[in-house]
Amino acid sequence: MTDSIQSRLAARNITLPEAAAPAANYLPYVISGSQLFISGQLPMENGALAVTGLLGRDVDVSAGQRAAELCAINILSQAKAALGGDLGRIARVIKLNGFVASDPGFTEQHLVVNGASNLLAEILGDAGKHARAAVGMACLPLNAAVEIDAVIEIR
Repeated sequence: MTDSIQSRLAARNITLPEAAAPAANYLPYVISGSQLFISGQLPMENGALAVTGLLGRDVDVSAGQRAAELCAINILSQAKAALGGDLGRIARVIKLNGFVASDPGFTEQHLVVNGASNLLAEILGDAGKHARAAVGMACLPLNAAVEIDAVIEIR
């Protein structure tokens, strides 16, 4: 991992957790050529689901942004595992797909997923800027408030 990425993580008091094992019959990541595909990550913190429920009913935008940030931290953990510990191999985050468990009247999914987008841009610089989708869902696995997957170009 490059010193600048590590120093940015340290400045935010972020220690990347061990990459979580998959909860079903899928891989946590797949490398195909120069692309790293990371399976959907939930807002796990200290081994437990940190934010549950529906945005607009049980969860406010600020807590949703924190959930998205935790998803991004877990994306970085998976990337670190996939890349032998070297996040400096990330050339660019290409795309995030953000899924937000939402009450039917909630329309601020884009603001929620900003929690992940902002963190990745802050930690990875220009390489962290990406295309994305922010989609409202009726529910997510384990009652998670947010789930985010990623496509990353690697060196």
